[in-house]
Amino acid sequence: MTTGSGEVGFADVDSYAKAAQPRQFIVTLYGLFSRDHAGWLSVASVVGLLGELDIDEAAVRSSISRLKRRDVLQAERRGGAAGYALSPAGLAILDEGDHRIFRRKRATLADGWLLAVFSVPESERNKRHLLRSQLSRLGFGTTAPGVWIAPAHLHEPTADILRSQDLHGYADLFRADHLAFGDLAGKVRRWWDLDQLEALYSAFLTEHGPSLERWRGRRTVDERAAFADYVRLLTDWRRLPYLDPGLPEELLPPEWIGIRAADLFFSLQDRLEGPARAHGVRTVSG
Repeated sequence: MTTGSGEVGFADVDSYAKAAQPRQFIVTLYGLFSRDHAGWLSVASVVGLLGELDIDEAAVRSSISRLKRRDVLQAERRGGAAGYALSPAGLAILDEGDHRIFRRKRATLADGWLLAVFSVPESERNKRHLLRSQLSRLGFGTTAPGVWIAPAHLHEPTADILRSQDLHGYADLFRADHLAFGDLAGKVRRWWDLDQLEALYSAFLTEHGPSLERWRGRRTVDERAAFADYVRLLTDWRRLPYLDPGLPEELLPPEWIGIRAADLFFSLQDRLEGPARAHGVRTVSG
């Protein structure tokens, strides 16, 4: 989910290691609840729901303003209530995010690779920086200057992003197979920072593993508690698939921790999504 900004889309790898910010929780809420209301949520409902996560009103309002400045949200009153609707760019962010965040299947070697090859004149260095940022955000690794690589299933979102940012004139996309030479698994470790990914997945398991144990033992579901746990879970998880673009399991270290993290996420989603949505819908519908 991004507009090309690290603030919203987590383009900066270091940002993944930091605690989620209020604006990231706001994007999660819009993803969960706004599309049943034509992309709109009242400010009061956002403040109220994030208050249940101990995020104060001033921080919520400040973060909403930042999302407005980044053209993710647009101010709009409905029925006398102040609120914000998703911009066309914001709606595209969430649609792309759904495909990425809830994709369980990993790529395989048989799927092949997507190569992005680009050349940007020195006089347009800002375009070069934007292009690199977009490819990094999408989960590409770097094989050589101007040559980036990702699993082939990312071809459509990559083409869409490059068109939307008016970058398609600087790049070519190719579908490819690795024929030779060298150890491809070793190359993947160089092209992507698997050590960083492992640390981030480990932090995710440490943070949310206890939730699975708590919810497994409950016969009844507290919808408000489920809402708080699910929003935190989803906000932390949705940052990770943009760093790990579903790399083939054959090329990853044995018993790759990312698979365990995905198992945890989808197990908790099965338990929490329904009651969490029920609580949120009641609050939003007011």
